[in-house]
Amino acid sequence: MNQPLTLPFYIKFTCILLSLICIGVITYIGSNIITPVMLAFLFTVLLLPLHRLLHLKLRFPIYLASFITVTFFVLCIVAILTFLSYQITDIANDFDIIKKNAISFFNNLQSYIHEQFQISVGEQKKYIEKVTNDSVQNGSGTLGTAIGSLSDVFFNCMLVVVFTFLFLLYKTHFILFLAKLFNKEDHEKLRKIITQIKISINNYILGLIFEMLVVSILTGLGLWMTGVKYFILLGLMTGILNLIPYIGIMIAGILTILSSLSGTPEISIFVSIIVVNIIVQLLDNNILVPLIINSKVKINALFSIIGIIVGGAVGGISGMFLAIPLLAILKIIFDRIDYLEPWGYVIGNHMPEKFTWRIRKIKSEK
Repeated sequence: MNQPLTLPFYIKFTCILLSLICIGVITYIGSNIITPVMLAFLFTVLLLPLHRLLHLKLRFPIYLASFITVTFFVLCIVAILTFLSYQITDIANDFDIIKKNAISFFNNLQSYIHEQFQISVGEQKKYIEKVTNDSVQNGSGTLGTAIGSLSDVFFNCMLVVVFTFLFLLYKTHFILFLAKLFNKEDHEKLRKIITQIKISINNYILGLIFEMLVVSILTGLGLWMTGVKYFILLGLMTGILNLIPYIGIMIAGILTILSSLSGTPEISIFVSIIVVNIIVQLLDNNILVPLIINSKVKINALFSIIGIIVGGAVGGISGMFLAIPLLAILKIIFDRIDYLEPWGYVIGNHMPEKFTWRIRKIKSEK
């Protein structure tokens, strides 16, 4: 009987690091393909209960069940985008008012800077003209780039829809493929890993949706109390953009300030908007995220931040969105493989109460 090969720790560690480097390089090179596939996988996990209801309970053919499930998902997205487009149209109708209030606010801001920092209005205008000219020179071809980016986004959205449909259609086929890769004695462990991944990803996505709704409602109420005109739209946009780590809330704040110019150019309104966003973010980061998100994926803050940064560098905004669920999948796999269990532990949020090293002092007898 063949004995298993036992390797020293440094060889195992080197092999693991080389594997991670290879996976990172492959992911970076093929991010344009891998990102839509991973997004489709997440949406597939979210839509599995509806697909199972149609196919197993109502006895729909699998092709029809998959098509109806994906169609329902697309219609939900289209309904949200339609609502947003109508609200944005209303804001566009107030463009003249926004422009007038923006000029008034800008003049007041220049006067404030002149009074507080002794910088003349002429010097401020020269600096703004210089920055504007540099931006125009560096931004030549921006229109073509924007059109190309929009076409890429549309193409990727179509790929996500197609991949989601195919994942639903061939989900049993993929599970049988995984079963053929492992010995029969490992099938029970494989089944537990797949089940845990499905539960973790499903809970994570549902937690994100719930977080988005709570942030939207809190922001909308805060903006309504401060007298902002389009508080429903701005609250919903803040909740959606909050799904993008770090930069999402900044974009939402800028859009909220610009939209508030349809009512008044008063600085007090802008201060109130900033206060509302800060309060909502404090509630989100200290209550909603630990309670709803971190409890579902069980990833510690350090590796969450590292994963989001790496995901943003590899796949942009989509990579930042995918970072946490991918870490959750890796943790589930690591926890159930003996020689990878320490890696699952280090990225988890385990908080031992107390740990002390016990060192024995051995006295040599002469």
